Amino acid sequence: MYFIYMLLCNDETIYTGTTNDIAKRVLDHNTSARAAKYTRSRRPVHLVYTEEVPTKGEALKREAVLKKLTREQKLALIKEGKI
Repeated sequence: MYFIYMLLCNDETIYTGTTNDIAKRVLDHNTSARAAKYTRSRRPVHLVYTEEVPTKGEALKREAVLKKLTREQKLALIKEGKI
């Protein structure tokens, strides 16, 4: 199982990513040098949205779709909530 997730960064921006271990990845974003360069300078980050998909390929395709959304569209999706 893979996850597409959105993080709300300390500067109120939204980061979107994929992983197969959501808890570990969020911890990495907040504590590790292995975190995405984008989130390392915007800590702490908070998990605000997740979706589960069965394969990595599907996760990467869905991530690409979500990254193209406007901020308002992302906020609406977050408000609907899947956490």
